[in-house]
Amino acid sequence: MTLRLHNNLTRRVEEFEPLGPVPTMYVCGPTVYNYVHIGNARGPVVFGVLAALLRRRYGALRYARNITDVDDKINAAAKELGVAISAITDRYADAYRQDMAGLGVTGEFSPDIEPAATAHIPHIIAMIEQLIAGGHAYAAEGHVLFSVGSFPEYGKLSRRDPEEMLAGARVEVAPYKRDPGDFVLWKPSTPDLPGWESPWGIGRPGWHIECSAMAAAHLGETIDIHAGGVDLQFPHHENEVAQSECAHKHADGSHKTFARFWLHNGMLNFGGAKMSKSLGNIEKVHDLLQQHPPEALRYALLSAHYRQPLDWSDALVEQSKNTLDRLYGTLRDLGDIEVVPLTPQVIEEALSDDLNTPQALAEVARIAADARKATTPEGRQRLKGELLGAGLVLGLLQQDPAEWFGRGTSSDDDARIQALIDERAAAKKSRDFARSDAIRDQLAAEGILLEDTPQGVRWKRA
Repeated sequence: MTLRLHNNLTRRVEEFEPLGPVPTMYVCGPTVYNYVHIGNARGPVVFGVLAALLRRRYGALRYARNITDVDDKINAAAKELGVAISAITDRYADAYRQDMAGLGVTGEFSPDIEPAATAHIPHIIAMIEQLIAGGHAYAAEGHVLFSVGSFPEYGKLSRRDPEEMLAGARVEVAPYKRDPGDFVLWKPSTPDLPGWESPWGIGRPGWHIECSAMAAAHLGETIDIHAGGVDLQFPHHENEVAQSECAHKHADGSHKTFARFWLHNGMLNFGGAKMSKSLGNIEKVHDLLQQHPPEALRYALLSAHYRQPLDWSDALVEQSKNTLDRLYGTLRDLGDIEVVPLTPQVIEEALSDDLNTPQALAEVARIAADARKATTPEGRQRLKGELLGAGLVLGLLQQDPAEWFGRGTSSDDDARIQALIDERAAAKKSRDFARSDAIRDQLAAEGILLEDTPQGVRWKRA
């Protein structure tokens, strides 16, 4: 089946085929100065599903997701705490990896390469030198700036009007800029800031040039897919396009395409506004992983189409948890049937249709419903294999049902609860309804919900 993706460069859904035998993908990663919020996790989760799809389809993938470890926000955090820059970046880079692993961004869902900006200073300097040599950048007062006017196609990704793009830039324009829209590739560093030797003095790179240099170093001068949050489309991704295409040219002098497909995920809204650190309306992944089943958070992030906004709330997480309760309950009822997980074609078709995870989740629910109604051993075995296979490509339903329902509790407590349920069943059978009701009330007070099914009584924690 054909893989079709919405390309933000052309504003339409297009058939995807890689340039070479192995597709390449770059996803913008975090700036590591604090814990990331759940909105920052949407890209790694949904584009991780795309990474797994590409690996299944083409047998391999070169996937890079960067770490920005030199930035003014990092400098400010280090200064506030009175610690070395590396103490901040090392701590929060590790925290980010742990948070993403908690959300299931591991294995086939994770990047092959995790380049850090500070490890690519020579690549950054070399690219800046290429831009200067080509007349696309200039040095001024220890800074190096990209000349926006040298690239007539500037704005082709975000499709913003040039006057609109320059309106904000006209406020307090730095005197060393030739044009208000020119942006920084390199800036000088004082002794209290991180800095590296360069032809323009001791300094550090601007944010945009870091991603361009890292993408070229690991994926080549033209990559198949570049992805990230829609909030990065301008100016970050627009500037990446300009500097990359001006640095890399064909023999005839024409610009090489930087990224063939641009994919942007929508923002998470929280409390009626876009989730952002500047607004203070954030939910940190680090905290959410302590408060909720991690798989419920992952399910919630996949519940809306990646290009659409997603309204984040406790109700969404609770709904996701309840859905997983039902799916895991289905697997529990199917018992110890031995199966080989098999990805249903309808799931693969949904994901091949511009990564339609809501449709894929709807198909998972349908398969589970069919499994609950199946009466033959062959049907139950087939549907269990499909349910596990569908979950596998989404990063869901890979726990043992007992582990899911027993999260946060000991096996002794599970055994105690089951013993009470068995005692209640015996009391009902002997028509001791007072004892049966007392046990039910006791379990309800402990947050244990009972559900009578044809396969017997199931229980879960509220």
